Amino acid sequence: MNTDTPNRWMIALAGVLMQVALGAVYAWSVFRIPLTQTYGWSVSQVTVAFEVTILVVGFAAFSGGVWMRHTGPRPVAMLAAVLYGSGTVLAGLSHSLTMLYLTYGVIAGVGLGLGYIVPIATLVRWFPDKRGMITGIAVAGFGSGALITAPIAQRLITSVGVSRTFVILGIAYFAIIMLAALVMRNPPEGYAPAGVRPSAGQGSLAQAFTFRQALRAWQWYGLWLTLFLNTIAGIAIISQASPMAQEISHVSATAAAGLVGIIAIANGSGRFLWAWLSDAIGRKAVFVTMFLVQAVAFLLLSQVSGFVPLTILSCVILLCYGGGYGTMPSFAADYFGPKDIGSIYGLMLTAWGAAAVAGPAIIAQVRQATGAYQGALRVMAIVTLLSAIVPMLLRPPVVRPTCSQSPLLNPSGRSRTIDAA
Repeated sequence: MNTDTPNRWMIALAGVLMQVALGAVYAWSVFRIPLTQTYGWSVSQVTVAFEVTILVVGFAAFSGGVWMRHTGPRPVAMLAAVLYGSGTVLAGLSHSLTMLYLTYGVIAGVGLGLGYIVPIATLVRWFPDKRGMITGIAVAGFGSGALITAPIAQRLITSVGVSRTFVILGIAYFAIIMLAALVMRNPPEGYAPAGVRPSAGQGSLAQAFTFRQALRAWQWYGLWLTLFLNTIAGIAIISQASPMAQEISHVSATAAAGLVGIIAIANGSGRFLWAWLSDAIGRKAVFVTMFLVQAVAFLLLSQVSGFVPLTILSCVILLCYGGGYGTMPSFAADYFGPKDIGSIYGLMLTAWGAAAVAGPAIIAQVRQATGAYQGALRVMAIVTLLSAIVPMLLRPPVVRPTCSQSPLLNPSGRSRTIDAA
């Protein structure tokens, strides 16, 4: 290895710190009531800001992934720091819903998407031997962002008010992400750690799909659908955790709020645990297992009435929800190669925004139609059971050269064909 090559674990640490700052977006619930009390907005109106943020993420992540191909990760991460930080600061200075949606929803959302893809796309190239583990560690940082930010934000809101809290946090986000950005860089061309051996879940190191080639392979859409279905299941629980606990277990609102914090821990833990396991047994096996585990958990959840079993089963589902985000980046890299993974996986994150709309709507509408959460949970059990079919059908695509004289283009300049057989 070249002596000028930086320590890859330092880059991994920078990626985790960046994800922790970005993951603070999951602490949005802390701001909902203070914003309604300060400005007289409804909870549903305030919640739209968060929904806009998540909808923007996938498209911004795709744009960041395309940009990284030409400039490397550092400029993308630096712009993410500016947009995410300034969007949060400006949200604190906003006194209308339109400005809140524009600042926190769009500006901060674009920064979030740009920043989210940087550590993932960079670290899969630095850790070809530990793709699942390293992406799991990175996105576990995102999952833990709310755990760190929520209590800090709560104290700040009490002492200085909600507007100044946004300003203080925005400055902190900018500083953390900018410092991490200065460390981020791609490995040298042809880099491989000493003694590297591909993991059990990793595909051929020779795979090198371009973004356009990936979109011509049905496997890309299969992976998108897999991520979408797994996200729907977890989002359904996240969106209904507190009212569901109060209705099923008859606990107080305070106890139900505690459930929200507990499942957040499960979300973060699952991002690492399932991704780490995928290095040993393969990504497909992990997703099939997660869907089957969730199907059982949802079915059992529809039968319980105690708060403790409800909490345990909810944590099982959130472990799998987090596992999807920990495992999918390396799954995509195994199938399409790490070179263009920023744009390939970045666009795949639109599944996150789509599921963030569909998941809560499904469980809320079924609960309203049946009059109880039990019916909605049984529907989710069926959905997750059927979802296991999708990863079962997946198999690695193959880029087959049309002419052996060139590994990327034939003499006429036409792209290689996709052989998905």
